[in-house]
Amino acid sequence: MADPGLGYLAVDVGGTKLAAGVVDMHGNLVIRDRVPTPQRNVWLALERLIRRVQAAAGALQLVACGVGCGGPMDLKQGLVSPLHIPAWRDFPLRERLEAFTQLPTAVDNDAKALALGEGWRGAAAGLDDYLTMVVSTGVGGGLVSGGRLLDGRLGNAGHIGHVVVVPGGRPCHCGGHGCLEAYASGRAIAAETGRPPEASVPAAVVERTGMLVGRAVATVMVTVDLKRAFVGGSVAIGFGEPFFRAAQDELD
Repeated sequence: MADPGLGYLAVDVGGTKLAAGVVDMHGNLVIRDRVPTPQRNVWLALERLIRRVQAAAGALQLVACGVGCGGPMDLKQGLVSPLHIPAWRDFPLRERLEAFTQLPTAVDNDAKALALGEGWRGAAAGLDDYLTMVVSTGVGGGLVSGGRLLDGRLGNAGHIGHVVVVPGGRPCHCGGHGCLEAYASGRAIAAETGRPPEASVPAAVVERTGMLVGRAVATVMVTVDLKRAFVGGSVAIGFGEPFFRAAQDELD
């Protein structure tokens, strides 16, 4: 009988969408599915999504589950408190997923997971020192130094979204003021402009967003002595070249 092959269940828990898929042993995404993140019953929606993906895997044998989730979190306990999912505070995500999937499960901050992925199969392959950023519903980051992903005490290292870029500025969900996330996140831009960032927003907002991201990146890079930064996420990619030009100009 032919070997059906092995794979990993991959899960992304975000404030706007829930995504799940199957990744083979070489890092190829072979199955993917996603749904909007509901206002209520987020766990139920995640269960249904994962059930569909597991069914679609067919004969492919899933050996483990990897999860990226917005923070903050306590990795040692497997508890998550994503700012953009208010119903989840100290939610036992790892324990619930292990029981539901019957797979050994690892949970980490979504932007830190991006850092590992970019280092394995992406733009940072072969590099030992770099920063990755997600500019999306929220803003997060992952730091790799000396070939090692930085975790911090509870697993929250890399929260670049809460670097202060406008002293005394807008209030942020984290409780601070002037954080990058209060200006550059998809929700902050929608609140300011009255339209989602994927719609047409004023050029000045696009350029300011890039400038503030560049300011935060510069702060982190000089602190940790990094030379390369890789930025993704729906806001950054959607804004495109003007965003990246403004970020690079500020960084320079």
